[in-house]
Amino acid sequence: MNPSLYPIPFLAVFVFLTIRAQLLKKQKQVYVFKPLSTLLVIIALCLAFLDPDQNLYYTLGILIGLIFSLGGDIALMFDNKRAFASGLALFLLAHIIYIVTFSLLSPFSSWEYAAMAVLAAAGFLFYRLIRSGLGKLKGPVIVYIFIISLMVSRAFSTLFSPNFNEKQGLMIFFGALLFYLSDMILAANRFWRPWKYNRISLLFYYSGQLLLALAASYF
Repeated sequence: MNPSLYPIPFLAVFVFLTIRAQLLKKQKQVYVFKPLSTLLVIIALCLAFLDPDQNLYYTLGILIGLIFSLGGDIALMFDNKRAFASGLALFLLAHIIYIVTFSLLSPFSSWEYAAMAVLAAAGFLFYRLIRSGLGKLKGPVIVYIFIISLMVSRAFSTLFSPNFNEKQGLMIFFGALLFYLSDMILAANRFWRPWKYNRISLLFYYSGQLLLALAASYF
């Protein structure tokens, strides 16, 4: 079995405990289980270094993105505007790193025009939905929506890149898409309408990050 799959059972347990702790408002448990969940994704990625066929550009790029994501996860555990802004900035950097990583290995595809059009429309509609609750964060959120949409678009391009096999392309695209959905749920809950079960965003988030990490082991 691929060694990168070994952390998955532990990750499933820690993500469940993180969601449970947040639903029960046990913040001290969140401080433990949430960073540990992200660290397990990082471990799954780092196990790709054992594979002589892994692509160093991809593995290092995703590793740097995950480190920024870990910082973002820690910032978002603290419920105040400054921490949220810091988390937003760190995740923005993670997305930029992912964009650069995908772009190094994926030439632009004509199919990407369709993906960009869909993502632009979705981003515009979503911004209109939440803008009344954004306050001073309108500018940063517009930038964030643009960057995460570009990240998904560039992930889509890996489906047509000669540097990735079909399995990797699907893992990367769906990983990026799940990451995108997790952020949309988080933003909708914070800026539009609170939702009792918004913590399902963590399931999408960790599944997405894990797929991006596991793709490093299938070159």
